[in-house]
Amino acid sequence: MTTPRTHTAVAVVGARQPLEAIRVPTASPEADEILIRSQFTASTPLDLHRADGGLLQQPGDIFGSTTVGVKPRYRAHQEYVTAPEWMFGKIPENITAEEAATVPENLITVFNTMATDLGLPTRWPKPEGYVPSNADDPILVWGAGSSVGQFALQVLRWYGYRHVLATASPSHHEYLRGLGASACFDYRDADVAEKVLAAASEMAQHGNGGKGGSAVVPFIIDCIGSRNGSLGPILTKKIAQPSSVVAVMLPVILTHAGPDQAPEYAMDAPEVARSLLGPGAESSGVTVKGVRTFFVYENSPLFKAKLPSEIMPALLAQGVVTPQRFRIVEGGSILEREENALRQMREGGVSGVKLVWRTSDQ
Repeated sequence: MTTPRTHTAVAVVGARQPLEAIRVPTASPEADEILIRSQFTASTPLDLHRADGGLLQQPGDIFGSTTVGVKPRYRAHQEYVTAPEWMFGKIPENITAEEAATVPENLITVFNTMATDLGLPTRWPKPEGYVPSNADDPILVWGAGSSVGQFALQVLRWYGYRHVLATASPSHHEYLRGLGASACFDYRDADVAEKVLAAASEMAQHGNGGKGGSAVVPFIIDCIGSRNGSLGPILTKKIAQPSSVVAVMLPVILTHAGPDQAPEYAMDAPEVARSLLGPGAESSGVTVKGVRTFFVYENSPLFKAKLPSEIMPALLAQGVVTPQRFRIVEGGSILEREENALRQMREGGVSGVKLVWRTSDQ
């Protein structure tokens, strides 16, 4: 591929400010890097946090984490991306480019959550007949209709976890059962905690005590990361009990954005937990961890070597995980498509689908 001198990228100007289309130098690949022309990307809640709250962003930073292109520097919302070859994987023949855009960031998050934050084994290759030691321990996925939640259900099922509970809007329950949820609950029910604990207790009676401890639900994945909307109920309603481990997606949302109000975030999940539990936090016996998706490559040499390049393509090709349902976001330019995707997320109504859009018109 001939390296163009410059290309268009979408950059942040400041929190709650309109984004800008800028021209940036196209980096020629060096050492183990490759250059691709990006075709599709997907917008995520993290993009919204960056745009509206300035999270982990400096003025002029390029947006995006997922790119699908032809053969990022690493950010995805630009026409050309240059990055180490191990960060890319070949799209299986049974998967379209649009479908592929729904996968990488969320599937990486699931593996990092399981292996790093929950301490669940994620052996690769998975041995034939493999049964994990915690196979019968109840696992709760709070916000299972989210992108991370949907992939968590599928990966947990594939690794052999038999009792995975899910909270989501009722309209998603049937679909989530098909992905691997043993039971589904409406997170808005006033007695959701009682229902979850009752179901988990019944399941645990048939379990093998793999983790030990006194928790009815030993492992909890909070896919929402909201202080009051998800982490609050999990902790204050005692779904998480002594010896439970709660992995919460970062950032933890303290205050949602409003027409005249900037959002507030926290990156210290244990500190948010202490603010919810008060004086009893230290003696609760609950471990709360914040999930940092792309720390996975620092945490695991195996994942750095194989997760994007081998594991994800294999799981897609084998049908272990399926691409998410998606909606194509239209617009006359890369900037307009990015802004339209952010607008749709701000307005709501993006539950259970991924927003996918073109980064190039070629």
